[in-house]
Amino acid sequence: MIIMYSKIALKNIKKSYKDYTIYFLTLILAVCIFYSFNSIDSQKALTDIKSSGGSYVSRLMEFMSAISVFVSIILGSLILYANNFLIKKRKKELGIYMILGMGKRKISKILVTETSIVGVISLIAGLIIGIGASQGLSVFTLKLFEVSINEYRFAVSTRAIGKTILYFGIMFLLVMIFNAFVISKYKIIDLLTSGRKNENIKFKNTFIYLLSFLLCVVLLGFAYKSILKIGLDLREPMFFKLSIAFVIVGTVLFFFSLAGVILYVVNKNKKIYFKGLNMFVIKQINSKVNTNFLSMSLICLMLFITILVLSTGISFKNGLEEGFKRQAPFDASIRVENNGKKDNLEDVLDKINFKRSKNEKYATCNEYFPGIKLESLLSITDKDYKDAGVAFAKISDYNKMLKLKGKKEINLNKNEILVMSTNDAVVKQANEKLKNGKKINIKGKEYLVKNNKIIDENLSTYLFADNIFTIIISDEFLYDYNGISFSILNVMYSDKNREENNKKYNEINKNYLDGKYKSLNISYMGAFSKDDIYSGIKGGTTSILFVAIYLGLVFLITSMAVLALQQLSEASDSIERYKALKKIGANSKMIEKTIFLQTLIYFALPMILALIHSMIGIKVISDYISVFTKINISFSALITALIFIVVYAGYFYTTYTGYKNIVESNI
Repeated sequence: MIIMYSKIALKNIKKSYKDYTIYFLTLILAVCIFYSFNSIDSQKALTDIKSSGGSYVSRLMEFMSAISVFVSIILGSLILYANNFLIKKRKKELGIYMILGMGKRKISKILVTETSIVGVISLIAGLIIGIGASQGLSVFTLKLFEVSINEYRFAVSTRAIGKTILYFGIMFLLVMIFNAFVISKYKIIDLLTSGRKNENIKFKNTFIYLLSFLLCVVLLGFAYKSILKIGLDLREPMFFKLSIAFVIVGTVLFFFSLAGVILYVVNKNKKIYFKGLNMFVIKQINSKVNTNFLSMSLICLMLFITILVLSTGISFKNGLEEGFKRQAPFDASIRVENNGKKDNLEDVLDKINFKRSKNEKYATCNEYFPGIKLESLLSITDKDYKDAGVAFAKISDYNKMLKLKGKKEINLNKNEILVMSTNDAVVKQANEKLKNGKKINIKGKEYLVKNNKIIDENLSTYLFADNIFTIIISDEFLYDYNGISFSILNVMYSDKNREENNKKYNEINKNYLDGKYKSLNISYMGAFSKDDIYSGIKGGTTSILFVAIYLGLVFLITSMAVLALQQLSEASDSIERYKALKKIGANSKMIEKTIFLQTLIYFALPMILALIHSMIGIKVISDYISVFTKINISFSALITALIFIVVYAGYFYTTYTGYKNIVESNI
């Protein structure tokens, strides 16, 4: 019995292989991507980093495992959607089986066998391609983690293979259950007459379409203008969220109104409307877009996210990591909050049994907060920083920091100051002030700012770039001020044994957090090494980049597959219309042209709006990254374009060919 079902299933697959093309293509790409992104830990170099304490590698693996569950839900839904198309396409065939006396249970068994065969073939093909693709991804991963390419080794992850088989096995099992359920609900009459039922156009009021399109233009225009103005400044999240909401609503309104607007505009131009079979093409597009405007809106937004992520992801990551340099100007720092007591850093270090090393160079620095508000020095408009306290440091301490870094010392006159900040908003407004005049009034006395631009760095290596505004001033200004707020010990390593050196400062930080320094008369103590901060930042940015690329590729495949399946469903539903075209004299070339045009337009519509969204998004992200480092997205944009061309062209050609075959075989 099993052999009989297998023979029937194989025969059906061979007979309907053209219908299965999109299904196969989608499954193979899905398996390939799923395996590739879950196999990155198979590289020995990354395993070595993980075993030597590289927590960011472990974090990446955990991140990928968690996101793979979400991805499997997306892919599972897509497979069910694609499978539903195949069932719909074969309704008449299934109806004939029933007429010939085959029971629903036997039909279900045939479909289960077909699903199993297709699943196995797709898994094998996807894994083979995935193993090849994962090698390129491994090289990319090593580069992101700054590991030499010489460390690359060809690797196959048995864990990822097992995980892929498990996840897709569950998906195929759900498809089998779904098929059995659907077949049990069908009636013979529904199966035999399914091809005669066409989708209805839901709205016909031209005024509603035009009004919706106008509202769409207003919403998108406002959203674009707002996003370009505020950028990625999330201190007013409601305004940012409102702009994003307008983009989403505007996109939905665009596709809701598009069909009616196109029909209205083309109707006004009779030459275009009555040329060739344009009338038929426009009606077909109108019907499909009108029915599927929600799914097309979602596809457009997914394509937008994919383009944005693939084009700017690496530059965004590099920009954030470049910003790390201002957080960590020294190899390590110990930062102590003093409770207003003067110069007690050495006492604290002695009490915690801090051992100085010959392989380290040290310099101390004190930070003072004499109660001066930022608003009194700058005409700052940002309400978040108006009441921020201004920090002060002696020029003698600052010169010790410069000397520690191997830089030239600076001389300040009594009426001169240096200004530092790592806060982007404050830096921007302070630099504007320096352009208009370089004098700042402090406690009734004017001081000349010696630097032409704000010095963009911290006074210590710290987990957060917390320097809102610091003034370097003559020692005399702070001579009588005893209220030291923070005492800092900055360290530069003079040998290459960084791991051992870092452990010492990690232990100090851990001891403080564990409450071992409660007896000390201090409010706070923090010890941080540059390497640990960098490791944390790099792990976070790399994990986010990987997840973004992973989801971006899944969104791309999902979008293409849904567009393809919707078009192929349209082909099956439109057979009677094409028969009518042939009866009134349309030849094969004319019919092929209409199929090509409507497939091209249907694939192009969500992409065009997604590209417009992306142009705005890329501009905003580029402006944000340019604060940290020079940005050039040319290479990323080229790779993104190549990926899109290959995937888009593959799905478009497969859809066009499938659509044409369906029409030709039925008329």
